[in-house]
Amino acid sequence: MKFSEVIGQEEVQERLVQMVKEDRLPHAMMLCGPTGSGKMAIAVAFASYLLGEDNAMVQKLEHPDLHFTYPTIKLPSMSADHKPVSDDFAREWHELIMQGAYFTLDQWLTAIGAENQQAIITAGESDDLVRKLSLKSSQGGYKVSIIWLPERMNIECANKLLKLIEEPPSQTVFLMVCEEPDKLLETIRSRVQRIDIKKIPDEIIRQALIERRGIDEDSAQRISRLANGSWLKAMEALQAGSENEQFLDLFIMLMRLAYQRKVRDLRKWSETMAGFGREKQKRFLQFFLRMLRENFMSNFHQPELVYMTREEENFAKNFARFINEANILQLYDLANKAIRDIGQNANAKIVFFDFSLQMIVLLIQK
Repeated sequence: MKFSEVIGQEEVQERLVQMVKEDRLPHAMMLCGPTGSGKMAIAVAFASYLLGEDNAMVQKLEHPDLHFTYPTIKLPSMSADHKPVSDDFAREWHELIMQGAYFTLDQWLTAIGAENQQAIITAGESDDLVRKLSLKSSQGGYKVSIIWLPERMNIECANKLLKLIEEPPSQTVFLMVCEEPDKLLETIRSRVQRIDIKKIPDEIIRQALIERRGIDEDSAQRISRLANGSWLKAMEALQAGSENEQFLDLFIMLMRLAYQRKVRDLRKWSETMAGFGREKQKRFLQFFLRMLRENFMSNFHQPELVYMTREEENFAKNFARFINEANILQLYDLANKAIRDIGQNANAKIVFFDFSLQMIVLLIQK
């Protein structure tokens, strides 16, 4: 991956390259920033720059001096005393990252079949890393260790990594890609150079959508605003179109039935919702919260503050007045309570029927 494949972030790219040119490259850096800002993409592109972008092994991310560390799980097939390491999931990792360096922890957990397991970086990983980095560079240059989500290291692993950072092997560069730096040991944070990655400007996302994804101008403009600085959210908006359309239909149906006080039909609506899996139910409720926010903001007639698709906007023209100062906080509380209840495995049919009945009362508060 080359720097040209990173979405925006030219300032950070130039800073990293300048460090190399001026021979003041730190041996350990931590790239911090919000999800979707391109931290991993920058790390991979910089590693490629250090190892030689035109090298075929680098292009395939199979260079012997490039090492990836990431959270793992314990599979049923593993022995009781085995500490999972990244190499146990090398095939899944390579498949995921070769599709692009923009992905979420959830996507990774799905790729390795984590289900409900918590993925961590074990002490076995740090032992493995010590062994790998103690070897001489195969090409006579840098050795690069990219550690994704170092905040997920257990304490034993973190302490071993600390020693490795304090006494790094020759010509080794550590690139930590971190989303929650406060969860890292202070002793590690104090020994790395932190580089903050900002959200991607809307205009950069808009241009990338047009140039790289062939999206039309109007759609690119809307998606870039919805993305709120995250390339991942922009990609999700492209991929989740059909589900969001379904959610909008369910939202409109709920509001119309509640306004008309059609209790029997609301029961059917709640049964439809109960038929979805819990994760999809929670995604709908998150969509519901977004619709509340956008419809409420529509009342202020400041388009730059509103982030909706064309279809959502069309419904909001007549509906937005029903989401106002009298009910917005109660509606928010209602949706968040439903999210909590679903997360705690409450009976979904009861949760959504109660949710819809309370909507009747709240919608008439004008």
